[in-house]
Amino acid sequence: TPNQAKSMEWLVSIGLRPELLSLDVHAKDKLAHYAQACTDIEFQFPFGKQELQGVAARGNYDLTQHAAASGKSMEYFDDALKEKYVPHVIEPSIGVDRLMLAVLTSAYCTDEVGGEKRTVLKFHPRLAPIKVAVFPLLKNKPELVAKATELHAKLQRRYHVAYDATGAIGRRYRRMDEAGTPFCVTIDFDTLEGDGTVTLRERDSTEQRRIAIPELLEYLEEQIEG
Repeated sequence: TPNQAKSMEWLVSIGLRPELLSLDVHAKDKLAHYAQACTDIEFQFPFGKQELQGVAARGNYDLTQHAAASGKSMEYFDDALKEKYVPHVIEPSIGVDRLMLAVLTSAYCTDEVGGEKRTVLKFHPRLAPIKVAVFPLLKNKPELVAKATELHAKLQRRYHVAYDATGAIGRRYRRMDEAGTPFCVTIDFDTLEGDGTVTLRERDSTEQRRIAIPELLEYLEEQIEG
C-alpha cells in the first residue's frame, strides 16, 4: 500500500539496507479487533528477524469511539466528494531503540583498504554523530594548526565537527571511519602556499580530492542537509 511504501522509503532514506527489510502481512484472523488490516515491517537483525514497525489500518474505529464517548459528531464533510463521513485512521508504530539498533546493524561493515582490514560505520550523513573531521597534516607546524583550527571553528558553528592532530593521517582516517564520520578535511602545505584548497576524503569510497573551502561548505550542506 502507499503507507507501507512510504514507511519503507523513509527507513531506506536514513540508511537501513533494503535487503534486510521485509513485510509480514497479518492474516484476517490474526488482526486486532479494531484493525481492518495490518502489516509489519521486519528487519533481519544478527540474532534473527524482528518487527521494526507496524502499519495498521484502524478504519473509523477511533473516531467512532470518541464520538460515542463525547456525544459529539466526528464526521467530516468532503467538499470534493460532496459527502459526509467519519475519517479513517492509519497508525504507523515504531520504537526508537529498535530502530537505532537497525541503523547500527545496517551501518556496520568491514572491508579492506590498502591491504589492511577496516572497520567502518556507514551512517547516512544526516544521522552521523560527527559530520566532519578536520586535520592539520602535521601537528608541529603552527601555521597548519592555525588554519585547521580556523576551519574547525567555522564548521563547528553549523555541525558537530571533530578535530584530530594526533598520529599519522591514515590512522586518523581509520578512527573517524570507526566513529562513522562521513567526511574528513585535511589542511596541508598546498592549502597555505598553493591554491588554498584542502583535501576532502569520503568515508565510504575513501576517495580524496582537492576542493576550495567555499565549495567545501556548499558540498557539505548538500550532502548532510540535502
